[in-house]
Amino acid sequence: MWIILGVIAIVATFINLYMYKAGKDYKLAMAMGLSFTALTICADYSYLSRWVKAEDWAALSDVIPAMARAFWFLTIVSILLNIAPIFLERIHNK
Repeated sequence: MWIILGVIAIVATFINLYMYKAGKDYKLAMAMGLSFTALTICADYSYLSRWVKAEDWAALSDVIPAMARAFWFLTIVSILLNIAPIFLERIHNK
């Protein structure tokens, strides 16, 4: 499920950037991109909680360190890409 939500977040982010470039209202796409990013992290957390319940410590120790770094990086990139049109709009209005 988290993969599907992640793909939707990426698509919404590109729609956000496209709509800004086209001069259309991009704020709904921006909100969707950020929302689906948050839902992706929540879905992954739920997925990992199943491993905790099953006490699959080997899987957790293999996956969590790499995923934590990846999710931090991807979340920061998502935030920056989704709010970039706001900053660009402010620069052009000055």
